[in-house]
Amino acid sequence: MRVFAISDLHLALSEDKPMEIFGSGWDDYMNRIQYNWREKVNAEDLVLLPGDLSWATYLDKANLDFSYIEELPGRKIISKGNHDYWWSTHSKLNEFKIRNGLNSITFLHNNACFFEDLVITGSRGWKNPEDEGFSPEDYKIYNREIERLKLSLKHTDGFQGDIIAMLHYPPFSSKGKSTGFTDILKEFGVKICIYGHFHGKSCNYAIECEHEGIRYHLVSADHLKFVPLLLGEW
Repeated sequence: MRVFAISDLHLALSEDKPMEIFGSGWDDYMNRIQYNWREKVNAEDLVLLPGDLSWATYLDKANLDFSYIEELPGRKIISKGNHDYWWSTHSKLNEFKIRNGLNSITFLHNNACFFEDLVITGSRGWKNPEDEGFSPEDYKIYNREIERLKLSLKHTDGFQGDIIAMLHYPPFSSKGKSTGFTDILKEFGVKICIYGHFHGKSCNYAIECEHEGIRYHLVSADHLKFVPLLLGEW
C-alpha cells in the first residue's frame, strides 16, 4: 500500500468560492487536482487529507465536494482544517458518509486508523503561543487541540508499526521552535507528520526536514503544485 498526502483542496463545487481569486497559481485547480490524483494514485493506495477540504458551510450542503473525492481512486482519511465549517460530531460525519455512499472515506476525529504496519493519527492543531496576536482564547483552543492529539495517539499504545500524524496547522512556532505539538509527536514515537494551512509566500517559512527522528512535510495543495505527495509504501 502506498500512502500519499495533500491538504487544503478548498473544493468549491458545493459553495461558489473558487480559489482562483487568490492568484493565477490556483487557475483551474479542481481539474488539476483531479488529473494529477488519477495519474499518481491507484485503487489500493491511501490518501491523507489534513484539512480544508471543502468551502461548504454545512455538512448537508457539501455533497458535491465529497462526491468529487469519492470518485477519485484510493482510500481517503480526512481530518479537520480551520475552514471546514461543515465538520460535525463523529457520529454525524459517519451518518453523512453512509447516507451518501462515501465508501472510500474515513473521518479522523479523536481516533486512529490502523493498517497492518501503519497507523494514522492526528488533530487539527492550532496557532502557537509565539505567534503574533496569540490571545487567551487561543490558549484555550491550543490546549484543547493538544489533548485531542494525545487522545488520538493514545490509541497507538502497544502498536509496533509506524505512526503518521495529520495536523492542519504547522506544528512548529512561527519562529521555527518546538511546541506542545512537537513534544507530543516525539513522546509517542511518530515517524511522519504532515501539515497544511500555509499558502503562497508563507510556504517559504515551512519546516520540511527530519527533526528528532520525525519527518515533517508541508502538503498544502498549491505548495505541491496540486500533485499528491508520496510518503512511502507499507
